Amino acid sequence: MVFDMNRITKVLNHNAVIVFQEHNKNEYLIIGKGIGFGKKISEYIEIRQEDTIYSLQKLTDRGDAKEIIKAVSPICLELANNVLNEAEKTFGKIDRSILFPMADHIEYAVSRIKNHEQISNPLTEDIRILFYKEYKVAQCIEPMLLEQLNIQIDEHEIGYIALHIHSAIEDEKVSQAMQIARAVRECISLVEQETGKKINVMSLSYNRLMNHVRYMITRALSGEQLKLNMNDYMEIKCPKSFQAASMICHEIGLSLKCNLEEAEIGYLAMHIERVTNAELNKE
Repeated sequence: MVFDMNRITKVLNHNAVIVFQEHNKNEYLIIGKGIGFGKKISEYIEIRQEDTIYSLQKLTDRGDAKEIIKAVSPICLELANNVLNEAEKTFGKIDRSILFPMADHIEYAVSRIKNHEQISNPLTEDIRILFYKEYKVAQCIEPMLLEQLNIQIDEHEIGYIALHIHSAIEDEKVSQAMQIARAVRECISLVEQETGKKINVMSLSYNRLMNHVRYMITRALSGEQLKLNMNDYMEIKCPKSFQAASMICHEIGLSLKCNLEEAEIGYLAMHIERVTNAELNKE
């Protein structure tokens, strides 16, 4: 960016300012160490290579970026930016516009914790397994919050931040990622119900089943179709698992308000057979 084109309209704190770019008439949030130190409104600044630029023209699933920035403290914007920096180290290029809904979530999380209103999320364990790398990155906020605000964040809040990170690396909204996690939980519960076996969440077969269900649901929501149909083979080879898979696909379809392709039954049956055999072999 050109030096004389970035005019400060608001100094949020030492590390964050809002600037107006005169050549395109748009506002941007700039986050960078010391970017706002000693600066005044209407002063022109140079944006350095190490600074991060966020357009305030973005619309997010939590609302307009300009409105969010009015309600969120600068420290929460910085924390979200730091989390995204860590995410980039793991995943490479990500969609930085998730900063605004993530900062908004952190703001509410901090408020809840201060008021002793910590949430419980029944999907936390599923999120931790489904989005393992995202959850690992999200954990970086724990020492940051402790150091800067003396606040201890719990695993449930970290799980929600992991969903925001997932949204930044996949073309998938936080609400859709949550929908997938819920459907996966429902599917696993139905498998346990149909087989009469409690599944070991640490087993390889469970992880395979969970990942399969995750992609099965993603395919159902996107309309993607499988190229190979294993139904005839699996119905003969593993009739009990096939029957369970057929019922589960029907139930999940009702829950998601969409039809799962018939070919999904055979693949799900294969994973149910694997996980059931793994549990039987333990006995």
